[in-house]
Amino acid sequence: MASRAMRPGYQKGRAAMVMATAQEPKRRNRRGPGEVLSDLPAGDRRLYEAIPEKLDYVPYPDYRLKRTEQELFGPDAEPVNVAEWRHFPEVQDDGSAAPKARPRLTGKQEVLLFKRYNYARYRVAIVVGQQRKRFAASRVPEIITWYRRALQHRADLTSANLALVVAMAKRTRINSIEFSELVSEGNMALLRAIDKFDHSRGFKFSTYGCRAILKSFNRLATKTGRYRQHFPTEYDPDMEHSDEVRRRHDYQRELAIEDLQRVLRRNLAALSEVERSVVGARFAVDGHGKVNTLEQVGRMVGLSKERVRQVQNGALRKVKEALETVVT
Repeated sequence: MASRAMRPGYQKGRAAMVMATAQEPKRRNRRGPGEVLSDLPAGDRRLYEAIPEKLDYVPYPDYRLKRTEQELFGPDAEPVNVAEWRHFPEVQDDGSAAPKARPRLTGKQEVLLFKRYNYARYRVAIVVGQQRKRFAASRVPEIITWYRRALQHRADLTSANLALVVAMAKRTRINSIEFSELVSEGNMALLRAIDKFDHSRGFKFSTYGCRAILKSFNRLATKTGRYRQHFPTEYDPDMEHSDEVRRRHDYQRELAIEDLQRVLRRNLAALSEVERSVVGARFAVDGHGKVNTLEQVGRMVGLSKERVRQVQNGALRKVKEALETVVT
């Protein structure tokens, strides 16, 4: 009889077991997204989680070439230094000196920054698409690196063109809109314009950006005018004080007094004459015109102050029971 080792089926099964055993550590070492992200520094993890599922970019044919990355981000790539924006728009309105002129970007530098910004967004979109199909821990640092580069170049382009917003806001003064609100709306329009600008068409960004900023001012003016039609007056906190609580309290007090007078008038609480006199004089009901003190009531009924308090408490307990019966 042939041994088991010589049987073809046994040899195939043995080979399959060896292959499965060899692949087992790899399967065990494959980690999920949660485990990979938990090992990242807090800043990188927040940055990775902030990446949108779909990141738009302006396409350019050279992005598919391997040399594009070296040309834009390699060691020999031209550096572009953008001065930090430090001017607040409100400063010039008070008559103080204008800030010093900032160095402007040349046309070549502007194109280079837009190429880098859109290429970084392109790389993020490509790798995120691959990551969505099948997660790989090795792609996470690459995605974070390219997304951080995209944010940095977007910030550089914004800082280089913020002066456009202030200039357009000063040219487009609208009486119903504050200057700071115009600047805020213009800043948002500038960010949208940076995301959509296509440098390959040969125009300068200032031409495209100024038009986008002015359009945002017009939209803001239209929206503000429509709002003024519905709300012609400014918000006044004094007009917002409602007397609903006070009126409700007064109404409930009137109801309570009516119920009390009905109880006393019909003597539903079975009060004695002394008890009715004490309650009526103390709380100005049942024919009494004003509220009296315990001492004054005591002189009326010929009792001491302490005895009047005892009579009052006993009478009020009876009245409370009668009121509960009346209300229910």
